[in-house]
Amino acid sequence: MKRTVILNGNDNTIEDVVKVASGDFRCVLDENSMKRVKESREGFEKIADQVPIYGVTTGYGEMVHILIDREKETELQTNLVRSHCVAIGPRFSKFESRAIMVARLNALLKGYSAVRPEVLKQLALYLNEDIIPVIPEIGSLGASGDLGPLSHIAITLIGEGYVFNKEGNVIKTAEFLKEKGIKPLSLKFKEGLSLINGTSAMTGLGSIILDKAFQQVRQAELITALVLESQEASSSPFAQSGHDIARPHKGQSDCAKNMRTFISDSRLVVSHEKLRMELDKKGEKIDNAKSTEIFLQKAYSLRCIPQFIGAIRDSLYHTRNILEIEINASNDNPLFFENEEVFHGGNFHGQPIATVMDLSCIALTQLGIISERRLNRLLNRHLSNGLPEFLVKVNPGLNCGFAGAQYPATALVAENRTICNPASIQSVPSNGDNQDVVSMGLIAARNARRVLDNNWYILAVELLAGVQAIDIKECYSELSAVGKVVYNFTRSKVPTLNEDRYMSDDIEVIANALKSGKLLDLVANIGIEIL
Repeated sequence: MKRTVILNGNDNTIEDVVKVASGDFRCVLDENSMKRVKESREGFEKIADQVPIYGVTTGYGEMVHILIDREKETELQTNLVRSHCVAIGPRFSKFESRAIMVARLNALLKGYSAVRPEVLKQLALYLNEDIIPVIPEIGSLGASGDLGPLSHIAITLIGEGYVFNKEGNVIKTAEFLKEKGIKPLSLKFKEGLSLINGTSAMTGLGSIILDKAFQQVRQAELITALVLESQEASSSPFAQSGHDIARPHKGQSDCAKNMRTFISDSRLVVSHEKLRMELDKKGEKIDNAKSTEIFLQKAYSLRCIPQFIGAIRDSLYHTRNILEIEINASNDNPLFFENEEVFHGGNFHGQPIATVMDLSCIALTQLGIISERRLNRLLNRHLSNGLPEFLVKVNPGLNCGFAGAQYPATALVAENRTICNPASIQSVPSNGDNQDVVSMGLIAARNARRVLDNNWYILAVELLAGVQAIDIKECYSELSAVGKVVYNFTRSKVPTLNEDRYMSDDIEVIANALKSGKLLDLVANIGIEIL
């Protein structure tokens, strides 16, 4: 029997969204929240015939000045949904579509959208029975919410449009519902508007991205620690006082603590005290100036890791905070609050999400940049602490080693830089200039997803180079416990590069292995907690 996640519209988390989206957890609707939804609907129905309400007794958008007969409620709502099923292009995966559905369901559970409880029950039924709408990715301006993508969810509730079956094939909704014995809904006033007028596509997709982004950052730190060991770097840059006391940014302190944990038992990483003593010894008979070949400090990509990755972490922490507010927010229009004037506002506007998804996109681009720079140091014989050029194990010149493997990493860094140009500043007016400032939030989320996916390859090449360096130095026995886990994880899938071979498969295998998150599980199995 599947485990459950209780959705309540108040304190659900990104983890809750991802769990239900995975299909491994059923969603249960909180009783108190459903009571609030019912009461909201009943209160709204009492005033619907008495006062003009946008989208209930008026047209939509620029046509708000047109009054609509109350008897046309179903036709008005249905026409809205049908007319906005215009999204195009590649489809969101079932996993992503489920996340979008969870985000929309939870927003309606907040209880101020004034939809009938039956609408929420139908959404929950679809999730639990794996009836997943087919949602094209392109077409949202992120202003009056993700109107296009969400319409492709709403249309299935009335038995139209398309869904995925269990085999992942696309079929007509009507056929699937008939097979399941499920009756489609008939939309009542405001329900079409409430279903499509919100930020749930960018929020649902953003939740998946952020969950994976934290996994990526943690694995990047593990790979970094292995490279530090291969370079016999100093442990000094991670000393607690330098971060927790001197410059206590949360991300910086968390990253430094992780690095201290990872290298704590390494026999390759050296202390600053040891470096200083060696330098003192070599400098005893210096009259003027003399090179000692001892570097008290390494380059920034090996030394400023807490400051660099810490800033990435802080960006993601901020994004998580904004997303979790939005997961539990009423983000449609209008909203009903008992004994108050109907709220005609703009909670559907995606600017808060667009801005942080752009921020996450930039932060993840930086993660790829520093990974590629460490890779470069491993491959450059003038910078690699005694390693051969391009990590060629035997017959350099005859063999090229990792010379070619750097190219996709470098190319993807450049590609990421072109992708992370902010979408949230690309406003283009639409809807007869009613939507005259728009967020492009779903574009920002899709951009962040592209960078996230590219980074798995960059990190894979760095990891392969890092374990190759350990093999060349024959220093496996001196690795930290964490370093041995990372090394074994890699070598269980890809052998040492003894002579040149076809490497695309190696990179693909390791990129997919990192994406699975299994490395984090292996590290946890030896009792290591990663922040």
